[in-house]
Formats: sequence, C-alpha cells, structure tokens
Amino acid sequence: MKKEPLRQVSVVTSLEAEDAVVELLARVFGCAASAYTNEKTKVTTASVYCQKAREWTPSRRAELAGGLKSIRAGGLKIGAGKIVTRKVPREDWSESWKRHFKALEIGPRLLIKPGWVRRRARKGQAVVVLDPGLSFGTGNHPTTEFCLRALAAGRKTGQRQSFWDVGTGSGILAIAAAKLGYAPVVAMDFDAEAVRVARDNARRNRVQARVRISRGDITRMPLNGGRKYDFICANLISNLLLAEKARILARLQRGGTLVLAGILKGEFEQIRRAYEGAGLTLAQGRTEGEWRSGSFLLEGRWVG
Repeated sequence: MKKEPLRQVSVVTSLEAEDAVVELLARVFGCAASAYTNEKTKVTTASVYCQKAREWTPSRRAELAGGLKSIRAGGLKIGAGKIVTRKVPREDWSESWKRHFKALEIGPRLLIKPGWVRRRARKGQAVVVLDPGLSFGTGNHPTTEFCLRALAAGRKTGQRQSFWDVGTGSGILAIAAAKLGYAPVVAMDFDAEAVRVARDNARRNRVQARVRISRGDITRMPLNGGRKYDFICANLISNLLLAEKARILARLQRGGTLVLAGILKGEFEQIRRAYEGAGLTLAQGRTEGEWRSGSFLLEGRWVG
C-alpha cells in the first residue's frame, strides 16, 4: 500500500527573520521546522512537514498569518512572507533532512549526532544519537544548543546532581543529562506525541532506565511540594516562563541552576527582571540571531 505523501507548509522569508519564522512554524504545528537559504538570491524558505493533509487547517493558516504579521510589526524584515504548501513523497523528505543535520560537538564532554554520521567521539566524550524526525528538536536550534552547553559546563564530577527538563520535545536535553551523569533525570511535555518520541529516543540511546519522561501540564502543577532539582532547563515561550515562574522556581534547589531558553531577543529583558526579582542572578547570557537565552543561579532563598 502506497504511503500518503507529507504536506509541506513553507514560508518564503529572509535570512534576518529565519529564526523567528522557524520558531513560529514550530509553535503553530507543534513540530520541528527546517530552513534553507538560496546562496544566490538570499531568500530563505522555512518549512514544516505534516503527517496528514488534514493537519493543515484554516485555523492554522490564520494563526500562521497572524504570527507573520506580528513578526513584521516587531521590526524584522521578513521578505515576501508568503505561505506555500505542496505534497512531498516521504522518501524525498527523509533524504532531504540528511543534508541539513551534521554532528554537533558540545565541548569536550558531549557529541550530538544523527545515526548516519560516522564521526567518533573523543575520549571521555558522551554521545547522543538523535535522528531528525517529523517533530521536535535535534540540538541545532541556538536555544537548544545553549541548554546543552550549560548542561555540559554545569556537570560537577563526582557530585550527585538532579535534572528537570520542562518541555522536553525530542528528549535531547534529558538524554544528554543522563549521559553526562545527572541523576535522577525527569522530563515532561504537554504533547503526547513528544513524550512518545522522547521515550523512543531514550531507548535508542540506552538511557530509558535513567530518564523518567511523562506527559504533564506545567500550568496545573502544584505551587508547593514536590521534588527540587539542582539543574532545570525550561525551553518554553516567554508567556509561559512569566506566567509559570512560581511553579518553575518552586522546584529549583537552593544553589541550583535554571536555564531559560526559547526567548526572543526583545522579550528577554522582561524575563530577566522577573526572575532576578525572585532572587536569581543572571550568570550567563547568549544572543544568536533573534534569540537570547540565559543561565540563572539561585544563591539564596527564593523570595518571589
């Protein structure tokens, strides 16, 4: 039986707006987006792939169009901003991904690579094997990479450190944490498909016994009680980071590290003020393109 083709939904944009449009597509469709820039024309095409044609709905088109309007209003030059759809044979899609994903070295401690890349790890370097799928992250987005680098740098040899991954997606951060020696490692995501994918990836990397991945909604978690963690990564949209600050901080151990990512550059200052006002200190920040991420330390008691 012939498999149903994928539905490719693309936005024709500019290199300047690439990150913002990729994030918008990921948010609207709940799956990873890719981008390709023509070297001659400098025109960028950002795309997502729907498993079924019915996933491309009028409401999603309206949400995508509204998001593009907001990006333009924010001052970014998004070029044509045209939405284009087409059918793509699954075989063509699976091969096209391989041109965009390569090994990513996170310092001397960690190597992220797709299964088809033969690159070997250095001595003492943990390896996470993660193939791009129809959904969720592979470490190539700058916000995910920041989280990975913070995780690797924050691992204290010989000490027990717990880790909580909020919005796990592909499970890449939780898997990397387990490989680096964090324990226990707990991950959650609101999307049931993300949980399934993350569990599959954990099994492939043989860390399923060391990573607990479950479906959860941070907006419904209790404000008090529950386990506290030495290291938390919250790769969430700004609205959630602000609205659920108390729930996130209630689970951060005193002396712990909180990494906040997935933040548009223009929104970061508001996030920083909110979390520093709750007793945290910004230890490190990084801007790449339109994205800014930060690593915060909780030195004393949270007073938020």
